[in-house]
Amino acid sequence: MSAPNRAAVDYSVVIPTVGRPCLADCLAALGRSAGPEPREVVIVDDRPQPEPLREDLPLHALGPLRERAVVVQTGGRGPAGARNIGWRLVTAPWVAFLDDDVRVGARWREALARDLGEADPTVAGVQGVLDVPLPTGRQATDWERSTAGLARAQWATADMAYRTEALKAVGGFDERFPRAFREDADLALRVLDDGWRIRRGGRLTTHPVRPADRWVSLRMQRGNADDALMLRLHGPSWWRRAAAPRGRIRRHAAVTAAGAAALVLAAAGRRRAAALAGAGWLLGTAEFARARIAPGPRTREEITTMLVTSVLIPPLAVYHRLAGTLRHRAAAPWEAGPGSAGPGGSGPGGAGPTERPTELPTAGGGGHGGGGGTV
Repeated sequence: MSAPNRAAVDYSVVIPTVGRPCLADCLAALGRSAGPEPREVVIVDDRPQPEPLREDLPLHALGPLRERAVVVQTGGRGPAGARNIGWRLVTAPWVAFLDDDVRVGARWREALARDLGEADPTVAGVQGVLDVPLPTGRQATDWERSTAGLARAQWATADMAYRTEALKAVGGFDERFPRAFREDADLALRVLDDGWRIRRGGRLTTHPVRPADRWVSLRMQRGNADDALMLRLHGPSWWRRAAAPRGRIRRHAAVTAAGAAALVLAAAGRRRAAALAGAGWLLGTAEFARARIAPGPRTREEITTMLVTSVLIPPLAVYHRLAGTLRHRAAAPWEAGPGSAGPGGSGPGGAGPTERPTELPTAGGGGHGGGGGTV
């Protein structure tokens, strides 16, 4: 390996966590992996609990990497804020972000070094390959299929390496994204706009489907507010540039409007018009429920959950989209160039000439390593 490539494989690892049990498996896999050791492993403890209530993190699972581990507590800034704290502490030229619910492969460190060593100076980021194992012997549930979308996602920070130089140039993650959703696509688009390239590497990381209750799809609708911010920052073409699915927000708006119209018309005594609007709502809801039920296991619990949530998702999605549009109405479009980011600049990590004070980053409590998008 040439001297430039030896320098390129000098890297650190940043893992934000909210203290989930899966962190132990993540750290153990990293510690066992073959290949060059990271300069440091920064574990960002983003739990909001005060110090006396915190349980110790399972750092022993790192094995031989334990001495390289650094823990920093943030008090619950959300995934974007936690990652910003983490990468600003590293001293290596590359930082590899991992979510606390992934398990790197047996030779991940070796493959990471190869990925970074093959990156020419114009490459700012190298994405890992995510594998989301789905159950065998039955069809995947709606939640499992949603998580499996991570395997096709671009720039997912479940396993994503960036040059620290590039992160400094664009100001890091935008902390107005309070959830583990869209903050990685926003960062990548800004990095690309700044003139860098991002490529896909060959290292493999497993992302198991984490347990979730039957109402998880309702909570996922909060991501529609983040889509509103993406629209403000990157314009209507951001979907295409990020290769992100458009979702069903327009259909949800139509179904919600039909349901609202049916109620208003019925209250006004216009029964025929109310019946027509109600039929439109029923047909739209039934189509949505069928689209979610058909590919799944069709158990009683799954069908019941899909029916109930298919009624509730459209108005929730519309509400969060409208709330996000209102909340981020003053957000200025992202513009790359001198003074837009960097140390002391006005990048997304803080207010500056291109950002109004009312749009300061919000601290949030989304879980790290989500999966899937809004339905």
